[in-house]
Amino acid sequence: MTTNVLAEAIGPREGTALRVKQVALVAVGIVTLAIAAKIKVPMWPVPITMGTFAVLTIGTAYDARLGLITMLGYLLIGALGFDVFAGSSAEKFGLTYMMGGTGGYLVGYLMATVLLGALAARGWDRSVGKLALALVLANVLIYVPGLLWLGQLYGWDKPILEWGLTPFLMGDVIKLALAALLIPGLWKLVGDARN
Repeated sequence: MTTNVLAEAIGPREGTALRVKQVALVAVGIVTLAIAAKIKVPMWPVPITMGTFAVLTIGTAYDARLGLITMLGYLLIGALGFDVFAGSSAEKFGLTYMMGGTGGYLVGYLMATVLLGALAARGWDRSVGKLALALVLANVLIYVPGLLWLGQLYGWDKPILEWGLTPFLMGDVIKLALAALLIPGLWKLVGDARN
């Protein structure tokens, strides 16, 4: 059974107005991803960057197709050399940055967005419990290609899990909890638009 997602419940639902809304959502999503990637919240053992939180919430609020288009737009802008990623700088940007240690995680962003959009379209975004499970699955989809890429890039004899997983788990739990509360809360504000 397919239902609508949060982005479909707000504003126009057909015709030219729907297309304008979709273009606006993609643009807002890309800007949100770029801004969130730069936000760092002090935390132990590493600061929390809010990029993953933006990926999770956009993936859940948009459907799989719109989320994928948004994520591809974000990655394209980054590939063109714009400073939209968490760790990019004047010395290392664009494709050079994307092919570095972050590359696998960026692929994971795509996969997580599609999964979350598909599960949200099946109603998983209305319940905190189901959404929490969806967000955990999406986080796994971010970490698996990220860790595989790190292993390939730097060698499996290196402490890949210490570099790319364990320092981020505490921050991820906080981001997952926030997203699991935010989206169902927004649905309550919007009302039941899935009838």
